[in-house]
Amino acid sequence: MAEKATLSHAVFSKISNDVKLPAYDRTQIRSGIFHFGVGGFHRAHQALIMDNLFSMGLAHDWGICGIGVLPQDKMMKDVMEQQECLYTLVEKETSGRLNYRVIGSIVEYLFAPDDVNVVVERLAQPEARIISLTITEGGYNINPATGEFDVDVVRDDINNLKQPKTVFGIITEALRRRKDRGLKGFTIMSCDNLQENGCVARRSFLAFAKAVDEDFAKWMEENVTFPNSMVDRITPVTTNDDRTTISDKLGASDLWPVVCEPFIQWVLEDSFVAGRPPFEKSYVQLVPDVEPYEFMKLRLLNAGHQAIAYTGLLLDYEFVHDAMQDDLIVQYLQAYMDREATYTLKPLPGIDVTDYKAQIVLRFQNSYVRDTLARLAVDGSDRILKFVLPVIHDRIAKKASIWMGTAIVATFVFYANGFSDSGKSIQIVDRNVDKLKTMTDDFHAGELGIQNQQSLFGDLVYDSGFVDTFNEIYKKLQETGTRQTIEWLIQKN
Repeated sequence: MAEKATLSHAVFSKISNDVKLPAYDRTQIRSGIFHFGVGGFHRAHQALIMDNLFSMGLAHDWGICGIGVLPQDKMMKDVMEQQECLYTLVEKETSGRLNYRVIGSIVEYLFAPDDVNVVVERLAQPEARIISLTITEGGYNINPATGEFDVDVVRDDINNLKQPKTVFGIITEALRRRKDRGLKGFTIMSCDNLQENGCVARRSFLAFAKAVDEDFAKWMEENVTFPNSMVDRITPVTTNDDRTTISDKLGASDLWPVVCEPFIQWVLEDSFVAGRPPFEKSYVQLVPDVEPYEFMKLRLLNAGHQAIAYTGLLLDYEFVHDAMQDDLIVQYLQAYMDREATYTLKPLPGIDVTDYKAQIVLRFQNSYVRDTLARLAVDGSDRILKFVLPVIHDRIAKKASIWMGTAIVATFVFYANGFSDSGKSIQIVDRNVDKLKTMTDDFHAGELGIQNQQSLFGDLVYDSGFVDTFNEIYKKLQETGTRQTIEWLIQKN
């Protein structure tokens, strides 16, 4: 059998008619967005949105230039070069239908380790108006102990800004050149899954700039904007089976396609110092304040993940969609969202919360995404702190019921023992694994239990209402197991 040609414009005429191809002339697209961290999520999210705009005949001077900084980004560089920056995006619907589409909105790819000055100089040109980021939650170099930017980690760049190696050094040096040339700054747009991601980016980049030159940092404050955004789309890691299936469908070899769910969301603060594409014409909701929408996602979607993760693992489920075929788990998730989390949200212009919650259930039930409960449980101590405890605090302040939120904490503690209800071993992957071991030892010794866990759960452990509720649920888990405990909770008003 002849080897398939690599995906490129040359093979477009041979691709199946039900694969959607770029409906525009890519030679007419000019880079205006320079994106650090070209991975699956970016290619399923922002790059798709720009592809839509180009297909509408809009924003042709807002093409995406991808940028790789880390050594491992060379793999993406090689694929982008071989495939003319083209790739296939496949949306996997709950029905099993697969929607194939070749995306052409990334028109260039630069690999900083090859020649960092080329990257810096491109960003120093007027065409660079938005610098977008998916550099992961940990990429902003925030010290978890102090909450501040860790200058020591990037000291080499601070001392040698002419040859930077980090995203902070590259962007800062480009801005310094723009200032020297009398040019305006640009927008630094975080698309990472962080609360107040724009504020986090602002804090990190300004801290770096101040370490370089305080006067320059003041110029940055006046000439660079950092919009907050809330992004959402489940994008699993591409598997070899995905590559084979997609390449067979194309009749051409796609070395790094992307698979995702049909749902997509982007709520974006409209704060751009050097202009922007008409994002609002393609999925994006532009708002003056992103925080209410972040609360919605954190307290419904992310906390909902925690609700099903520990319950599902304790009941021996592996995949999210399998757990969500269990009516009891669905009812439990719904009870948490409807009875407690929803009442902690702020007004959400443009969003139907009832529909959003129904979408969450459908998304979690999508068997073609194949998300695992183990992934949702990674670093659960951190996720509980960020996603679930704020709901409980809010409910306590309103003197309202906290049964469902507290049940997520209790099932997490029960899961931390490392065994499911059937006795099956559960691998605990958590940055606070030592603290979790101490916690479960304390519970077994019959000591103060949850009241002794301030380092994990904060001052909540000093609230008698929470402690009493937690103890009642945890005792029920010990005596009757997870299924009967959840049944008992759901029956409560």
